[in-house]
Amino acid sequence: ADGGGAAAGAGANGRRAAAARAAEQAPQRQEPPPSAKPAPAAAVPAGAGTDAARAQPTEAVARGATAVTALRLRGTRTVELVAEGDAELQRDDVLLTADTVTYREVTDQAIADGNVKLRQGTSVVTGPHAELVVGDQVGTFDSPSYSMTRTRPPLEPGDPPREVSGSGQADVMSLEGENHYRLQNATWSTCQARDPDWYIKARDLELDYDREVGSARGASVVFMDTPIFWMPWAEFPLVGRRQSGFLPPTFGVSTKTGVDISAPYYWNIAPNYDATIAPRFMSKRGVQIAGEFRYMGDSYRGESRVEWLPEDKMLGKERALGSLQHQQWLTPTLYGALDLNAVSDDRYFEDLSSRVAMASRVNLLRQGQLVYTGGGWWTASALMQSYQTLSPDPEVRNGSPYRRLPQLMLNAFRPDLAGGLTFALDSEYVRFEGPQDYQPDGTRVMAYPQLSLPIRGAAYFLTPKIGIHYTSYDLQRPQEVPGERDSITRTLPIFSIDSGLIFERDANFFGTNFTQTLEPRLYYLNVPYRRQADIPLFDTSRYDFGFAQIFSENRYTGGDRIGDANDLTAAVTTRLIDPATGAERIRALVGQRYYFEDQRVTAGEEPRTSRRADILGGLSGRLTRNTSIESLLQYNPNDSQTERFNVALRYQPEFGKALNASYRYARNLRSTDGTVGLRDVDLSGQWPLWGNWYGVGRVTHSLKEDRVTEAVGGLEYDGGCWVFRAAMHRYALDSNESNKAFFVQLELNDLASIGSSPLNLIKRSVPGYGKINDPTADRVFGN
Repeated sequence: ADGGGAAAGAGANGRRAAAARAAEQAPQRQEPPPSAKPAPAAAVPAGAGTDAARAQPTEAVARGATAVTALRLRGTRTVELVAEGDAELQRDDVLLTADTVTYREVTDQAIADGNVKLRQGTSVVTGPHAELVVGDQVGTFDSPSYSMTRTRPPLEPGDPPREVSGSGQADVMSLEGENHYRLQNATWSTCQARDPDWYIKARDLELDYDREVGSARGASVVFMDTPIFWMPWAEFPLVGRRQSGFLPPTFGVSTKTGVDISAPYYWNIAPNYDATIAPRFMSKRGVQIAGEFRYMGDSYRGESRVEWLPEDKMLGKERALGSLQHQQWLTPTLYGALDLNAVSDDRYFEDLSSRVAMASRVNLLRQGQLVYTGGGWWTASALMQSYQTLSPDPEVRNGSPYRRLPQLMLNAFRPDLAGGLTFALDSEYVRFEGPQDYQPDGTRVMAYPQLSLPIRGAAYFLTPKIGIHYTSYDLQRPQEVPGERDSITRTLPIFSIDSGLIFERDANFFGTNFTQTLEPRLYYLNVPYRRQADIPLFDTSRYDFGFAQIFSENRYTGGDRIGDANDLTAAVTTRLIDPATGAERIRALVGQRYYFEDQRVTAGEEPRTSRRADILGGLSGRLTRNTSIESLLQYNPNDSQTERFNVALRYQPEFGKALNASYRYARNLRSTDGTVGLRDVDLSGQWPLWGNWYGVGRVTHSLKEDRVTEAVGGLEYDGGCWVFRAAMHRYALDSNESNKAFFVQLELNDLASIGSSPLNLIKRSVPGYGKINDPTADRVFGN
């Protein structure tokens, strides 16, 4: 070989010719940098070395050098080399294979014919003929088939990175440099099948894997051989990233809005700023304009949202929504936040939203907050807070919470005092202003210093605690009431002892080994009586009765009532723990509070005179590998009545299979419409039906009223690289009115979702629901 190309083993019997290594370097020369011109390729002169045995180069290909191997080589070194039969040309991560490869060193051009395959990293292009300038990665491919794979970073914190592949075919592909491709009469799809179920078909298609954006002109989206979208020009994500452009429209039907169509435009302003503008047509209401702006910086983040309906055709008036959420670290120790929300009228969500979570909103928060955390063991905060209270039913006016203008708080915690003592302090100054003229206003000052002595061992704990709760009120009542004070001071000593033991033993149930615990607990609380009946209830109500409440110091929320107490709570918990993993399998507990004195402090309820509280019992955990239970029982031993009973069972043998059944009973629960009592059954689930079809559904039936209060039914089909979903949703607005909505969605994996997504509805309605395809970027707010 002329110039020192590696050739070996020439012989008889038709053994094949050797391959020549490209660019063998002289010992004294240094390896050229990657940006340098490729070194000359070795070649076998015409007529020399035929029928020689193939021999691999004895050294690895140097960076920037070119290696050519084949069954037969002919040509002239530094001019042209023709490789025939299993020909390969390699430089760095570029590998070109074909039946015949002609390499012209002067122009760095490779011409490949027959079964051509170009592989670079995770990109593969095949076709019958290609011409390529190897170093510049420019050239053309005739009738190519291609597949490009890239790794998509997590869209949300905690998500794993995922590989996304796009593939297709074209008449001609032009290579325009590394990671840039232009194609004529081309297709593109994330489906990897040779005959994909969906694809983008375009007259002119540009794939830019530096920006990870595809641009299509004269394009349509074809699904099951049927065009469903035509786009004169469009950009789309190649690896599921966000970028500017029109998004697929969303559409649906509901009782309140009629036919509901939205055509959103997404504006990717910067990596940390984006916006969505979404015109929305509602056949019963009119045309609405909605917009969302999101932003993020090193020390701040937030989003704002606006909706505007110039004229509601059903009501003949303008309707609007505004929302702003902002959080920011002003300094390394000072945090601030804004949360502002407003709508034009009380029935805005009920009329214009198809989601029960939105339609049931009553109080819209408006608050600003500052928090200082630089004290180490103490923090300080300031809060301004008010609400917009909605009353969709004009016959039932919802009460609005008091405004806090302002609230100043100072809290401290020191667990490292001498003798093992722990110090805590809760304190506040707050100005309450009533939303109605007939409500009293007032200022409350509170300080609650506490000392405790935690004593802990491997099998026990004992925590005595004492504190002094001081409160001062300065009240402005709308009118004077005889016997009621306007200046009130309340000082209460609060004493408690919390204690418990922890026993363990080895146990075996149903042939399975467990570690079983037995954990008795006693909690004693003593709070003397102080007169409080003339203190307004600014932020106070009674806690819901449960296990958390019977181990708390106060039976009321807020600071306007400190319940008198001389009582003892006794409870016992047992757990079954997997000894191999330490995971808790089953937990059962029962508890009751015993009173030594009658109740005197109230917040509007009847005072208790019995000596025993209701008995609480609970059972939760996995009954079997596939079956779990959550249950709670509240039993009144004085009246021999069950006050509350909830039980929920779930059977989930594997992903995509979940069946749930629950029963809820509450004897004295009072609803917003004034009815007393609750008794309903809830059934929900997700299950494979046939083929790739899945069924999802939920029915909530009120046994007390003998009516369905909410129903969801849907079908899903997993097409591998696409998913179809259809769902119906009906929920009761009140005893006489309900809303119905219909959702249809076609989700093309890693491209877009077309239609109106029922995913949020299904996830909320069906515990244990599994999304049957990989997640895609949802860039349309509210879907």
